[in-house]
Amino acid sequence: GSQTRLEGDIHFSGGLHVDGTIKGNLVAEAGTEAVLTVSEQGRIEGDVRVPNLVLNGAVEGDVYVSDRVELASCARVTGNLYYHLIEMAMGAEVNGKLVHQVEPPRAAAVLEPGADLLEDVETVGMSIAK
Repeated sequence: GSQTRLEGDIHFSGGLHVDGTIKGNLVAEAGTEAVLTVSEQGRIEGDVRVPNLVLNGAVEGDVYVSDRVELASCARVTGNLYYHLIEMAMGAEVNGKLVHQVEPPRAAAVLEPGADLLEDVETVGMSIAK
């Protein structure tokens, strides 16, 4: 809830919704498509490293978003924001640098006719839950 306060670094995968205050760094596990959602009452005091972020609250620290960030109208970032894709609503604030990051190279699988997609994807270093 909005009165909750957590202290310490948090590592997560999947989704995380923040309504209270977190004093520490938030890091999504590498290789996941995790989504961090911070509500209007949510506040993070620390750095954030996630693939996807929906922010309508406040972050005091640097924010690193490898895929997509959505800054809603009540979003406040005090720190630098590193992003690949950004959507920013009227009223959102970034008090720091906006730094565009080029998308990291992704392995591309080239399929031969009749090839098994799962076998080809696994050979280029990606893992798929079967």
